[in-house]
Amino acid sequence: MSQFTVLGARGLIGSRLAASLARDGHEVCTPLRDDDLTSRSLGHVIYAIGLTSDFRTRTFDTITAHVCRLNEILRECRFESLLYLSSTRVYQGLSGAVDETTDLIVNPRRMDDLYNLSKLAGESLALASGRSTRIARISNVYDPRDLSDNFLSSVIRSAVTTGVVTLDSAADSAKDYVRLDDVVYALPRIALAGRGRVYNVCSGTNLSHAQLAEQLATLVPCQIRYASGATANTFPTISNRRLLAEFSFRPCSLVDDLPALVSAYRACGELSAC
Repeated sequence: MSQFTVLGARGLIGSRLAASLARDGHEVCTPLRDDDLTSRSLGHVIYAIGLTSDFRTRTFDTITAHVCRLNEILRECRFESLLYLSSTRVYQGLSGAVDETTDLIVNPRRMDDLYNLSKLAGESLALASGRSTRIARISNVYDPRDLSDNFLSSVIRSAVTTGVVTLDSAADSAKDYVRLDDVVYALPRIALAGRGRVYNVCSGTNLSHAQLAEQLATLVPCQIRYASGATANTFPTISNRRLLAEFSFRPCSLVDDLPALVSAYRACGELSAC
C-alpha cells in the first residue's frame, strides 16, 4: 500500500478519490488548503485544488488555486510524485482529433481563456519543476450520486422538474463526458505507474446537445429549445488511447447512465431536496 496526500479533498473529485484510496487500504492525508506541509513527507500527491464554473467571478482565486499553491508544493515540499489535475478544456478552439501531444491555442484577451491559461500554467510549472510530476486532463465529470449545478445537471433538472430545457448553445455543440467512478479508477494508477507525463482522462467520445436531447426525451417528457442566436460550442474528439493502453481503462457511457441520472433527479424532486 502507498501513502497519498490529496489536496482539494473537499471537492467532488478529491473527496471521492480520498474515500476510494482509504477503502483500498492506502494511507491518505487530506490537509486543509492553508496547512503547512513543508515538514511532512507527502508520499504521492494528488493536486485536486481548483475552481470550475465560478472562475469568471473569482479571477484571483483561480490563479491562486491552479498555480500559486502548486508553486509552493513543488518548491518547498517533500513527495514521491505529484499528479496535477488539469482539464480537457485546454483543447478548446481546436478541431478534429487531439491527443496529449497536440499543440494548444489560447487567447489572453478572451475572458473564458483565463481558466485554460491558469491550468496550462500549472501544467507547465509541474512539468518544468524537475520533480516527479504527471498531468491528468479530466473531461466533463458526471456522477449519478452528485446533483451539482453544472451544465449536464441543469439540463436534466430542468427536464425533470419543468419539462422544458432551453440551451444557450446550438444543437451541434458537443463535448466529452466522463463518469466520476472512471476518473477515480484512473488517477491513482496514473500517479503510481504512469509511463507518460500527460494523460487525457475522458470517454474518448463526444456527445452533441442534439444527441443528449434525443436520449433524454426517451426517458422523460420534455421539450428542448435553443436560445435565439445560439452558437455551436464544439470540442475536438479527445483521445484516451494512452490510458486505455497502459491501464485497460474502459469508461462508462453517459447515454447508458442517463436513466440513473434522471432517476436521481426525480427522487430529489420528490424529496424537495434540490
